[in-house]
Amino acid sequence: MKNHSSFSRLVFAIVLGLTNYAYAQEDVLKQLQGIATIEQKVMMPMRDGARLATDIYRPKTDKPVPIVFSKTPYNFNSWGDGEMRQNSYKEALEAVKRGYAYVVQNERGKFFSEGEWDILGPPTTDGYDAFSWMVKQPWSNGKIGTLGCSSTAEWQMAVAALDHPAHAAMVPMGFGAGVGRVGPFMEQGNWYRGGAQQMLFTTWLYGTQVDAFARPLFQKTATSEDLTRVSRFYDLAPEMPKVDWAQGLRYLPVQDIIKNANGQKGVYEKMIVRKPNDPEWYKGGLYHDNMPFGVPSYWFVSWYDVSNGPNLALFNHVRKNGTDAQVRDGQYLVIAPTLHCAYKRASENTIVGERSVGDARLDYDGMIYGWFDYWLKGEPNDVLKTTPRVKYYTMGSNKWQSSDTWPPATSEMTSYYLSSGGRANSLYGDGKLTTKAVGKDEKVDAFAYDPAFPVPSYGGNVCCTGTAIQGGAYDQHQMETRQDILVYTTEPFANGVELTGSIETTLYVSSDAKDTDFTVKLVDVYPDGKAYNLDETILRARYREGFDKEVWMDKGKVYKLTLSPMATSNYFAPGHSVRVEISSSNFPRFDRNMNTGGNNYSESKGVIAHNQVLHSAQYPSQIRLPIVKK
Repeated sequence: MKNHSSFSRLVFAIVLGLTNYAYAQEDVLKQLQGIATIEQKVMMPMRDGARLATDIYRPKTDKPVPIVFSKTPYNFNSWGDGEMRQNSYKEALEAVKRGYAYVVQNERGKFFSEGEWDILGPPTTDGYDAFSWMVKQPWSNGKIGTLGCSSTAEWQMAVAALDHPAHAAMVPMGFGAGVGRVGPFMEQGNWYRGGAQQMLFTTWLYGTQVDAFARPLFQKTATSEDLTRVSRFYDLAPEMPKVDWAQGLRYLPVQDIIKNANGQKGVYEKMIVRKPNDPEWYKGGLYHDNMPFGVPSYWFVSWYDVSNGPNLALFNHVRKNGTDAQVRDGQYLVIAPTLHCAYKRASENTIVGERSVGDARLDYDGMIYGWFDYWLKGEPNDVLKTTPRVKYYTMGSNKWQSSDTWPPATSEMTSYYLSSGGRANSLYGDGKLTTKAVGKDEKVDAFAYDPAFPVPSYGGNVCCTGTAIQGGAYDQHQMETRQDILVYTTEPFANGVELTGSIETTLYVSSDAKDTDFTVKLVDVYPDGKAYNLDETILRARYREGFDKEVWMDKGKVYKLTLSPMATSNYFAPGHSVRVEISSSNFPRFDRNMNTGGNNYSESKGVIAHNQVLHSAQYPSQIRLPIVKK
């Protein structure tokens, strides 16, 4: 009877909670209806005749208002499975309350939007055309700000290169997949890191790409009223079966992973065969650093996102190369200690992975709309004077800091050299990091990399991989017991040391394989032995001379590798150490190199690579750390 009573109370609590949730959802819509004119499924025409489905929420006023615009490949339909969904209403309510029209639009080829979908869509035409349509509306004041995170941010850079006169400001958050080439990074929208495929796109495209021949469409004679009515029971969203990607990503060849999961056919199959400098990367919606940039921007980056390196490089590029002085001076940056697009989920005790980084909360809505108030409304709110040029969070000391530049002017690069007696394998080896240059008699560290048994990704700077990887900081010390991981560690610091900026790595290596990978992971080692990952990188050796060509390795020959920079801001308290892990795999964060020198995407069988890392006066393998001088 007692158990029955407990069960009844549990059921009542659940029902009450669901009821309260339903009322809360309804309240959002009621609030919005009270202050906004709502137009859904407006089919906005593009220059080629395709129409993009658009929802518009604007204040009930006769005065023209500025527009906050979001374009997305995701489903923002207000109904799904017969139930009301409120996410768009919440964003719209926030904007309308502040005196803005909120406009959200699906990329072409997604849901109710017409046309054929491609990753990022074609923003250089559709984004520009959408701006032109919106500013012609009688309720528009002629100023548009773009807003969004991840896929709702990534299209913004390429359209900013067109410098539409109405595009007055932008707020891109977690925007790395919109960056093709910038500075030392040629990632082509995060598809690559150091020439290795980032497998997040395999899992993401399984749920996002469109099997065009099977996609239902409505007749062009359907009105917005017709589409709004039927959208209550047709949201055009495919219901993809769940996949255990921890197993699914192991399938070979890589080009057939989605096919093996019985997924839709789409852009993955054509993108997976592209090399890093394929001309196709330069035809779509990616931003490359030979393009102009004409929009003041408030950039938001995360330490545990997949793309903090290219994101930071783009911020510096635009500050230097914007189309005019106002644009160059109108670039501001926030770097949070969170996962991809998790800014607003920070709490009084923010846990990233399994590491506490303290109270990382900010008033993001206040910051963003203060930015828009200045650029879209012309309010004299001194936002440019009161906002730090760069606001970044230092983990370990767990505090927000600010700087006029990135990295801070007080950050100085210091070289730490790899050293060992030839047994740096694993946590229990003799690998060291030292500021003293090593001698000529240093022994070589060696390990075998077998693509059938890769080093598993454990935590990290990643997103969108489903069950395969949990992003964030996790204790690596059990992973470091593997013999195919070389471990180099500083002596514990007597005094605290802050690293803030880019981390640069140079390795001298050899292999008996035609091609192989080398990976690097930066770690904060605690006095009790816990070892939390900060950032990670990789280089496919065939691209050591540039991503525009492939050059194979000769057995036993020594090669110099310069890996893509990592980045962090982390305080190593007294008793902590800096550690670097070196291996040849980090899977499934990155695809496995099969070590054959062939087309990795089409191969099902690999060979074992016997790899070496050299460190001596002749071969000074090193990591350069940005130490903040107080």
